[in-house]
Amino acid sequence: MASQDPVAEKCPVDHKTRETWLAQAKKANPSATQPPSSPHAAAPSTLATPGCDSSSMEATQTTSPHTPPPSDPSSTLGTTRVISTIPRALPTSPSQTTAPANSERDTGADKATGNWIYPSERMFFDAMRRKSHSASPTDMSTIVPIHNAVNERAWAEILRWETPFSEASKCSGPRLESFSGTASAMTPRARWNTHVLGYKPPFDRHDWVVDRCGTRVEYVIDFYAGRDEGVEGKALNFYLDVRPKLNSWEGVKMRALKFMGW
Repeated sequence: MASQDPVAEKCPVDHKTRETWLAQAKKANPSATQPPSSPHAAAPSTLATPGCDSSSMEATQTTSPHTPPPSDPSSTLGTTRVISTIPRALPTSPSQTTAPANSERDTGADKATGNWIYPSERMFFDAMRRKSHSASPTDMSTIVPIHNAVNERAWAEILRWETPFSEASKCSGPRLESFSGTASAMTPRARWNTHVLGYKPPFDRHDWVVDRCGTRVEYVIDFYAGRDEGVEGKALNFYLDVRPKLNSWEGVKMRALKFMGW
């Protein structure tokens, strides 16, 4: 995700995540030149909700700060950016910052909605190249829509956790303050699922910080490839295990209330 700052390049996936998304897209529809515009992400049964639809998000066009030379592989990539449905928590004073925890360059939010803005194909590719990840320009038409849809699904799962607390506090609702990707750091639950229960390990992990009207709640998200990934014609299938971290009293309380069926 990213802002309207033309140099902001957000959320480039790592090599493992990129390969997982590409493999699922090709297996889901091997004859298509592009992936479905709104792939569905299936969550574990305890967190099941309808998949997100990226077509509901508004598209916006930005201008590149410079015209790439013809030899630049990103020169043919699109610059259209999509406004997410995820509200952004902005600083309340000039001395504060809400820069993403992964230190990506980023400022502001969409002026009309206050929401995060996803990177264009060109920005996504440039960010991966800058981080020395293996990437092909032709992959961007596949990766970027999946990236956007999966992030929308992650936010939908967070809203399932947050809605009862936001309604109780009568506030305007939660906003995403920052996020970071830590694919190499497996969570305790992921280790249990992998080493004890025998499931495939998650291909990615994100840590998101949510501002609920002044209350900061940290979430962890494990991304798993779906079981139907090898079935031709199946919708893209991802399992998102989203839950508050147990590193604060708020996270412990939310988990306990969830366990008791509240």
